[in-house]
Amino acid sequence: MQPGSESSDHHRVPVAILELAVGLGAVVALSALLIAGQDLPQALIPAAALVYAAMAAILGWRWTSIRQSFGAANRVTLVRAALVAVVAGTVLFPQALQGSALPIAVLSTLALILDGVDGWVARRTGSASVFGARFDMELDAFFILVLCAMLVQLGKAGVWVLAIGAMRYLFVLAMHFLPWLSATLPESFRRKLVCVVQVAALLLCLLPVVTPSLATAILALALAALTLSFAQDVRWLFLHAAGQAARHHRNQGVRS
Repeated sequence: MQPGSESSDHHRVPVAILELAVGLGAVVALSALLIAGQDLPQALIPAAALVYAAMAAILGWRWTSIRQSFGAANRVTLVRAALVAVVAGTVLFPQALQGSALPIAVLSTLALILDGVDGWVARRTGSASVFGARFDMELDAFFILVLCAMLVQLGKAGVWVLAIGAMRYLFVLAMHFLPWLSATLPESFRRKLVCVVQVAALLLCLLPVVTPSLATAILALALAALTLSFAQDVRWLFLHAAGQAARHHRNQGVRS
């Protein structure tokens, strides 16, 4: 070891902090570009940065070690988080949003595309992890809620559409009252497909050519599909809990 190298390592900025800082820089730069090209206020920059900072704080708290890199797949998800933060920031400016729906839809579509890329990178690099899966899932849930709020702001749908974005959070809330809901669900292509359908439907309805009446029809179908998917998961969890309880009862009977 070279003299002083230990001290140098000690004072070096942790890798994870650097990666989060790069993401913040991307949010600021992207917001500035959007302001330059669209009729959006300068306040978009601090708004988007604040959303990203909240995400970064949660990631830094949940990450194993701030001195360790997030890894290739999580870095892709971090790029997606930066895009989502910018899109979320625009929701605070409904009047300006009316004239910027198309470029925001483009940013949102890019975020949707990256949703598939991070999984591919995780498989190719062997960097799949529980943290990465949870990061991806929670970002999806937040992104859907943001898009729902945006459609309400644009007058494309009534407040009922927020049910699409709120369903995941209501499910998490229900876990506190019904612990059997917190069991681990098996992998499901149906669940992933429904998530993609929700985002695609929301993005489609963002386009200026989609009228409020057409958007209402599309979103009603999307909500119905999501409700059915959650109902299937709840049914599986209930039967799983009932099966475990029955096995436990039988085992108790054998011991007695």
